[in-house]
Amino acid sequence: MGVAAGENVAAMSPPLALRFVTSAESVDRLPASPAEVAVVGRSNVGKSSLLNALANRRGLARTSKTPGRTRLLDCYAVGEAGGPTLVDCPGYGYAKVSKAERGRWQRMIEGYLLEREPLTMVMALVDGEVGPTDLDRQLLAWLRAQGLPHTVVATKHDKVRPSKRERRKRDLAAACDLERGDVVWTSAERNVGIDRLRDLVRVWLRLA
Repeated sequence: MGVAAGENVAAMSPPLALRFVTSAESVDRLPASPAEVAVVGRSNVGKSSLLNALANRRGLARTSKTPGRTRLLDCYAVGEAGGPTLVDCPGYGYAKVSKAERGRWQRMIEGYLLEREPLTMVMALVDGEVGPTDLDRQLLAWLRAQGLPHTVVATKHDKVRPSKRERRKRDLAAACDLERGDVVWTSAERNVGIDRLRDLVRVWLRLA
């Protein structure tokens, strides 16, 4: 599932007009939405940085050198009230919380992904520098088993040496059981792939 290898998107795309709406501890506390994209990934994969890059607003989503900053379902609206939304889920794999807390996060995320009716796409972020971990592959297997539409977005393109990028792109896609072109590569730091991802998000949110 996800973006097709040959999908055409515009070379330049204006920032998404994202604004923070609320943080919710369960799916039933989220606002109504006509269409929604979820953002999931490990705690240090760069979810907040990517959201800031999509909106071209440095301080929209809080970034931190300490993993695990996002602990609730953070909801962002696109445009005016009542418009489509993005939800940033708590990062998984964060070790510096109790086992019970990690279990609560997992139940919250799974409940949200399974019960949220407006959900049109799950952006599954994978660290492009290190490749998919066992937890990343477990998440992808779960998404596939549940039949949830998802697209793998590789972050930190700038952290991969240019001489190794082509091989890394092939290896990362293969490790995710995908074709090379099915993975959207991005760098929030260098603005790589951000225009393409913005246009895809607009399609998923039915804005294009």
